[in-house]
Amino acid sequence: MNTSKTVTLTEEQISEKALAHVLPISVFMVLLVVISFLEYFGFVVYNDDIYPWYRYAPEQWLYPLQTIICLILIKKYWSKFEIGPLKGFKFSIIMGVVGISIWVLPGHLFDVMEMDEGWWKYFGFTDRKEGFNPSDFLGSNESFYWLVVVFRFLRMVLVVSIIEEVFWRGFLMRYILDRDGNYWNQPFGKFSLRSYIIVTLLFMFIHAPSDYVGAFIYGSITYYVAVKTKSLFACIVMHAVANLLLGCYVLKTGNFGYW
Repeated sequence: MNTSKTVTLTEEQISEKALAHVLPISVFMVLLVVISFLEYFGFVVYNDDIYPWYRYAPEQWLYPLQTIICLILIKKYWSKFEIGPLKGFKFSIIMGVVGISIWVLPGHLFDVMEMDEGWWKYFGFTDRKEGFNPSDFLGSNESFYWLVVVFRFLRMVLVVSIIEEVFWRGFLMRYILDRDGNYWNQPFGKFSLRSYIIVTLLFMFIHAPSDYVGAFIYGSITYYVAVKTKSLFACIVMHAVANLLLGCYVLKTGNFGYW
């Protein structure tokens, strides 16, 4: 579908299309909060000497469940997403490499230079060892370990890349431009200082404070990719490349805090 063409949509069609762009990421975020609820009601217990793994490491079953549910939603609403035009492939790959390199550089320098914790943690210079590490409870079960890793990469590279770009760039950039009208008639990648600031700051704030600087820079680069290529496909490719490289970096260095 050519996003530059004016399309007449009913209010119901506008709402249905908005739901398709918003629901996947909403479900994704809600499922992240499940662990906190399970902790509150006493299901999650951090004692691996007494309790089974699904109680002291709930993320090991929650993340695969989250992946499967979101994949189902992506398939259900795929026809509602304006993925094309399929261009900017090489450019988006380069931007993905640049964006994620800038993001992880402070944490990498913190590790290599053996820095101490301090106020600079808010610029990304902090320890990244604590995080989602499958080997913490899988031990010598190599097959199960790689199954968990594959699901983790599927979640990062495919699911997250699609649902986030569909929402941030596919929906919110347009919605901010014309909240009271048919915002779907706003061409994809149309620049607006207001949409840039709002979208990029919101993207930043859904991450941890130590990732604010990296997330803001990365979000700015992705916004630039959207404006330059006019392609949601390019934004998704950039995000997928960045997350793929991040996953490889985490496995190589053991900095599981980035997960």
